[in-house]
Amino acid sequence: MDLVALSDFTLVARHAGFGRAARAAGRPKATLSRRVCELEAQLDLRLFERGGRTLKLTEEGRALYERTASLLTDLDETAAAIASGGNRPKGRLRVSAPLLFSQTAMGKLAAGFALKHPEVSLEVTTEDRSVDMVEEGYDLVIRVNPSPDESLVGRAFLRDRLVVVASPAVPLPTDDTPSPAVLRSGAAQALSWQVTSSDGPARITVRPVLHLSSMIMVRDAVRDGAGAACLPVSLVSKDIIEGRLVSWGEVIGADIALWALYPSRRLLNARVSAFLDHLKAAFPTGAPDELATFLKP
Repeated sequence: MDLVALSDFTLVARHAGFGRAARAAGRPKATLSRRVCELEAQLDLRLFERGGRTLKLTEEGRALYERTASLLTDLDETAAAIASGGNRPKGRLRVSAPLLFSQTAMGKLAAGFALKHPEVSLEVTTEDRSVDMVEEGYDLVIRVNPSPDESLVGRAFLRDRLVVVASPAVPLPTDDTPSPAVLRSGAAQALSWQVTSSDGPARITVRPVLHLSSMIMVRDAVRDGAGAACLPVSLVSKDIIEGRLVSWGEVIGADIALWALYPSRRLLNARVSAFLDHLKAAFPTGAPDELATFLKP
């Protein structure tokens, strides 16, 4: 099998198109198309379904990509390490991270990582959806309470809790009267919050008055007295200390863990290992107050 043609095939599959692959690699689109056609002829298989404006892997093409993409990456990394005389982090590192973590911490984390490892080109994409690491070309993803996935391994590097907070101007309900609530769009819409405080467990019935798409927006609306909200401790601890918000209690059974995940099929490359070490240095105990220090005053 022609390894050059195979490498070009994985490049096109990763970028889901000849044009995007050509722009990413700085190579002629016609060359990539010819190489893929040659590989299809060698294998006597159709690897892509070619539409008018779309390019989609066939079942055989997907199987080939999943089996060979990581092997080719390992070969490239091994060659790069030998050529550089060591295992120094260098090259491109693609990371996917959730919105709130990106808004609060990723800017400072990325800047610190770039200063430590100037030979690594770090690219961070912010999204809360579950991504396919192999298909979309990510080296590492950060996720909140991820579902088990046999194809991924990783570690929890940060833990948080949820707390119900409100402006001091919003009274704590003393009966089953619904409290005005600010909710995050797309989240499970609970009719009540089960909390525990110094007075013991309690149930807070809610009446949604706002639906906002980010927790930063929810916090800002709560600061201005729109209602109560259920938010991470790390996001509101400073507001509670400084009196801008009042805690109505921690939500029962709502612990949060942030995980750094990477494919188990590959050896851990130097870039990913360096980024994991960077996360560990930033959050040595993984406590919510360590994340709170990243928030702007």
